[in-house]
Amino acid sequence: MNIEPAATVRRLLKKKEIAALLGVSPRTIDNWVGDRVIPYIAPSPRLHLFDAEAVRQAITGKFGVEARG
Repeated sequence: MNIEPAATVRRLLKKKEIAALLGVSPRTIDNWVGDRVIPYIAPSPRLHLFDAEAVRQAITGKFGVEARG
């Protein structure tokens, strides 16, 4: 019997965490969210959560450069 490993669960990051990971300011993250440059999940109006890999892919696609981190 073959047992598949459990799916990898990715931790969602808060604004300050993703900003630090990417080497940008939290205000830049706010701007990218407002301009719909990066994907996010909004469990409430004041809280945005980010998947680091999805954000990196979006930045690479939009700006044509690899994100730091």
